[in-house]
Amino acid sequence: MIDFRPVLTSQRLRLAPLETTHREALLAAAADGELWNLRFTVVPGPDTVDGYIETAVQGRAAGTVIPFVTEVDGRVVGSTRFWKIDPNNRTLEIGHTWLAASQQRSFVNTEAKFLLLRHAFEELACIRVQFMTDEINAASRAAILRLGAIEEGMIRHERIMPDGRLRNSMLYSIIDSEWPQVKARLIERLK
Repeated sequence: MIDFRPVLTSQRLRLAPLETTHREALLAAAADGELWNLRFTVVPGPDTVDGYIETAVQGRAAGTVIPFVTEVDGRVVGSTRFWKIDPNNRTLEIGHTWLAASQQRSFVNTEAKFLLLRHAFEELACIRVQFMTDEINAASRAAILRLGAIEEGMIRHERIMPDGRLRNSMLYSIIDSEWPQVKARLIERLK
């Protein structure tokens, strides 16, 4: 049975279930860099935050999404989630990840991904975890490769972005047999 409200923690970071009460904290984090203006990802802004939270909470209720807020020192600095959860095939995707501009290129993304991957492989017994990012998001593509994921290729016109652009997405994965080596490398990077 999957726990759809896990709390994942390390000494420096906490991934807590995203709730409607996080509205203002999410807006404050997204305002650090006005991330809602990015073309290659969807970050909640003043006009979209309620729908963003509602979609996440509905996905959790449907059993297909486990949404988190990312907290450092008790302050929300972003969000991430497990989604496309397929318990029968023991696969899921890590996505919808964004961080306040002041937290980017810090330990936060790597440590959050470590917590998510460890939970997926060691608690949920996943055999595959995938990542997908916009082909134009070079920073995200590089970060996914640094995790140890394998690039599988491009999915053309994978979705329509809020501005109407047809997004091509790059697909990456880590499989269960790769997890021990990926885990060791991430632990070393986080020292």
